[in-house]
Amino acid sequence: MHTAPRICPLCEATCGLTLTIEGSRVTGARGDRDDVFSKGFICPKGASFAELDSDPDRLRVPLVRKDGELREVGWDEAFDVIAVRLRPLIEEHGPQSVGVVLGNPNVHTMAGGLYPSLLLGAVGTRNIFTASTLDQMPKHVSSGLLFGDALAIPVPDLDRTDHLLLLGANPLESNGSLCTAPDFPGKLKALRARGGTLTVVDPRRTRTAKLADRHIAIRPGTDALFLAAVAQVLFEEKLTDLGPLADHVQDVAEVHEAVRDFTPEAVAAACGVDADGIRTTARELAAAPTGAVYGRIGSCTVEYGTLASWLVDVLNVLTGNLDRPGGALFPLAATDRAPRPAAPGRGFTLGRWASRVSGHPEAKGELPLAALAEEIGTPGENRIRTVIALAANPVLSAPDGDRLDRALDGLDFMISVDPYLNETSLHADVVLPPPPPAQSAHFDFAFNALAVHNQVRFTPAAVPLERDRLDESEILARLILAVCGDHGAEPSTVDALVVDRTLTKAVADPLSPVHGGDPRELASRLTGRTGPERRLDLMLRLGPYGDGFGAVPDGLSLARLLEHPHGIDLGPLRPRVPELLKTRSGRIELLPAPIAADLPRLRGALAARTDTLVLVGRRHLRSNNSWMHNIQALSGGSNRCTLQIHPTDAARLGLEDGKSARITADGGAIEAPVEITDTIRAGVVSLPHGWGHSRPGTRMSVAGRAPGVNVNQLLDGSRLDPLSGTAVLNGFPVELRALL
Repeated sequence: MHTAPRICPLCEATCGLTLTIEGSRVTGARGDRDDVFSKGFICPKGASFAELDSDPDRLRVPLVRKDGELREVGWDEAFDVIAVRLRPLIEEHGPQSVGVVLGNPNVHTMAGGLYPSLLLGAVGTRNIFTASTLDQMPKHVSSGLLFGDALAIPVPDLDRTDHLLLLGANPLESNGSLCTAPDFPGKLKALRARGGTLTVVDPRRTRTAKLADRHIAIRPGTDALFLAAVAQVLFEEKLTDLGPLADHVQDVAEVHEAVRDFTPEAVAAACGVDADGIRTTARELAAAPTGAVYGRIGSCTVEYGTLASWLVDVLNVLTGNLDRPGGALFPLAATDRAPRPAAPGRGFTLGRWASRVSGHPEAKGELPLAALAEEIGTPGENRIRTVIALAANPVLSAPDGDRLDRALDGLDFMISVDPYLNETSLHADVVLPPPPPAQSAHFDFAFNALAVHNQVRFTPAAVPLERDRLDESEILARLILAVCGDHGAEPSTVDALVVDRTLTKAVADPLSPVHGGDPRELASRLTGRTGPERRLDLMLRLGPYGDGFGAVPDGLSLARLLEHPHGIDLGPLRPRVPELLKTRSGRIELLPAPIAADLPRLRGALAARTDTLVLVGRRHLRSNNSWMHNIQALSGGSNRCTLQIHPTDAARLGLEDGKSARITADGGAIEAPVEITDTIRAGVVSLPHGWGHSRPGTRMSVAGRAPGVNVNQLLDGSRLDPLSGTAVLNGFPVELRALL
């Protein structure tokens, strides 16, 4: 028996774990008290690591469809099938006949951070669909328009702020989203303990709301109206103060004019909140020594998600809290590009192309995942005939899963990289299963760039890779080679090509620490046992804290990181404007044209009906979308698929606690058990996301015993935020009736 450190890959908090290992099997997990970031914090998901790692339902070897059935085969045979079938289909029908679907788990693995972009480049398709259009795309779009970079997302400085205004988020259950913060609950408690203020805007009295100084039970989908009214109060009461940021912001007067009509009195009825409460919120935010506004899933997956995301940062700018300690700051990860002198950039553009059937504009190079079924099922040139799904289960996670379920059966070919035979992968012709997480090295590329404290951590595989498995990096590299027509080449050639291209570009860059060097000589100095580790070493050395291949003797490298198994603290977040801006003006463009063009639609919401029953999702501490319902330790308790409803609504509709109700909306109807609770405001009901594990043919025994219902089956995919293409998963109207 021994122990090994491991970064938890099960949510965005990225907590450090200490795994207990007996032989080659993980038998337990506890929080790593020496971890520089999480300092011993652990949640039920992390504590279940051993059970997840050894889940007997995980696939061990590839599956290939033969005579209509998926059968186990060897790895070479699986890739032979891909090479024989995939490349000819691309050559016959063109790259736009391929749709690539990326699920959330991709950003939770090292391979998922390194290879999907290479796969997309190899395929050459514009039909790219990801989980972002089911959750966070509005934030990417608003950041792109404001700052010129869709990945420049400010996060609240939780450890130093005096005031936090939190919308559409329940971090005591989710552990945070687009804000990587181990022990988010502890940070909120510390905020209050030091005399700070927490205001939570949420239609449910969540665990987070119960902790708050003030809970505003808003009507779902009206966050943008609420935030616009807060901005209006700041302007009208002359409470704006941009501070040092003023020289780097344009269009402030234009924003003032744009929000003039959104007075607290004008929005109060639509939001279901008191006008005086809105004014108090604005005044407290402006008066706080430091403050931050933070909005997440509940404010993104609504009809005005991009406008709400934009207004979050507008408020941070107007109060002088953007890019200052205690406010909302931009992290600087160890693998980010090293800072450069401020200069105008290319900006961010929406709608460079559109989907074939409904003409949905792209956002950040992606099309709405809600449109995938119609892109497969509608005949015509460039119809999607082949799907490559990487850790994605859109049959459960996207609207109208039944339609997508049928559409996937009509494909010419489908590849799924997934550890489970789930509701989506069961349609594949080839299923390629990655190994359990303990058998893979781990580095967080995405989440370090969203962390509330700059740090860097790397954990090697805790146990050796079993003989009949392939590392996820090799799986994806071999898939890339098959797409390129290089089937049979060494997978390491993919990594070697990336290293060569990166160093060739770096040595030609006058601002690079290796300018004028020899790419081959530099490559020979990289360390790491594998191609992915060599690429990580390269990124660390050329990054903002890197050793520059010797130019900065005490800088970062993989070798130095390996000397610190619990991570290296890189310091608190620091102001980064203007050097991170990539707008054409070189300034924060506070009222971008696409935002201004969408504001009339928001004005129309002032007169929207408020007497309809609307539905919202909810997060469980013990699950993460659809991919953690097969773990016995995480089932039961509060992790239940029930329809929460307020007592007054239940009485009016004749619903009884524990009995079933039929829920009907645009896309159809489902049935769920009723849970009567006063923790949800009247006029609102709630069902969790990611359930519905009842389709025949899957191999997820624990999930199948308590399948729940798929809330997304209530949607037909027509409700989208127009700027981001994000599905409206919250705040849509439903009808209920009791079942006898």
